[in-house]
Amino acid sequence: MKASVVVREYAWLTTDPVDSPSLDQKSITRSAFGWLCQLNAAIASSGATLIQDLDGHWLKLDNYVGVVECPCGTRIEILPKHYETEDSVAESRSLLRKMLRVALDLPSREVGSAHLELFNAPLSEWIIHQFLFALDHLIKTGIQFDYHRIEEEQRFLRGQLNTVRQIRLSPARQHRFEIRHDIFEADRPENRLLKSALDRVIKSTRVNANWQLAFELKTLLVDLPSSRDVKKDFENWKHDRLTAHYRRAKPWCELILNRQTPIALVGEWEGMSLLFPMEKLFERYVASCLRKSLADGAQLKMHPLWSFLCTHDGGKIFRLEPDFLIERAAQRWILDAKWKRLDGGNKVDKYGLQQSDFYQLFAYGQAYLREQKQKHLVLIYPKSAKFSQSLPVFNFSDEAKLWVIPFDLETGQLEHLAGIGLPLTGVSDQAHSAQGKVA
Repeated sequence: MKASVVVREYAWLTTDPVDSPSLDQKSITRSAFGWLCQLNAAIASSGATLIQDLDGHWLKLDNYVGVVECPCGTRIEILPKHYETEDSVAESRSLLRKMLRVALDLPSREVGSAHLELFNAPLSEWIIHQFLFALDHLIKTGIQFDYHRIEEEQRFLRGQLNTVRQIRLSPARQHRFEIRHDIFEADRPENRLLKSALDRVIKSTRVNANWQLAFELKTLLVDLPSSRDVKKDFENWKHDRLTAHYRRAKPWCELILNRQTPIALVGEWEGMSLLFPMEKLFERYVASCLRKSLADGAQLKMHPLWSFLCTHDGGKIFRLEPDFLIERAAQRWILDAKWKRLDGGNKVDKYGLQQSDFYQLFAYGQAYLREQKQKHLVLIYPKSAKFSQSLPVFNFSDEAKLWVIPFDLETGQLEHLAGIGLPLTGVSDQAHSAQGKVA
């Protein structure tokens, strides 16, 4: 039996009955529980960890969001831990879709009233929905064909006679012809990948409208073979004028075939699993939004690598890699994005800030802003009900200042930037009443 479980980051899962199920704790089948444990052991060698804690009856998810489909049919949907209320599934799904679309630069499409039924669908069904409509549009525009050279032996002449091979035939086979000719067919890397993605969609979707459209499209591609080497076919995907109408479908095809997911879920089971580390997703979402808001002449660089913490034995060691560096003329700003909920009213517990993050920003300032008289450092956290305004400025010295400011996930904008001087346009620049005071 196929079951759907909806939770959020850091949720607890168990095989035992749960008295009060919530987004933070749910009960799953023993088969799904065991498969998650096997999956965690398989990906642990790559440095990733899906499960944070395990005692045989309970497991705690890490900070990954997305969808995991287990071989037993259980679908586990993991949403961002951003909204406080338990009835925020629709809002969380919408937020996750928006962040993925912006962070991965996915093509957008206008959604009409006929498709409103899928608005609150799980992430995997939304991706399937987008892929199917992109593929439907591609087929209506026209599948790209290509010529393939065929060399074979036949009883009749077709195309061009291969003279060299023909004269080498034994007398007993002189009645046959060695020929070469071209076949105009749709067997090319792009089409094979689309067929493979469509096959996986048909196995994974649980929405009738998606399954019906997928089956209709499969009948149109019935003569196409599936990809035998996904990696190689993606490398041979052409980007020219003749395949321009394929660009819209490629990102969705990559997601379905696990090309863009940071965790490769390897093994015999090929369910549609999509997992994204929330910290990296938030970082890429902030980067995309900042680029769109840059003023003229400003540049944003992600993860600059030209500074190191120290030198050792004639070489550099311990690289310093901030999330973002913004430059305009001779001025620089260092910014770091952290996916964590702060409490702007809890000064006793330092608002939930980590001392290690301040050490990190201090080191960035010394390395990247050494020549500047005024050093501007920024820590970015998601805006929430408890953190809606920037905190009072933190002073490392008279020259080095650190701001902790909120980022509105809905509008994609930094807020309360007075005094920082960031070269951004179209952002909220409301001054915080306590701005400029020492925290």
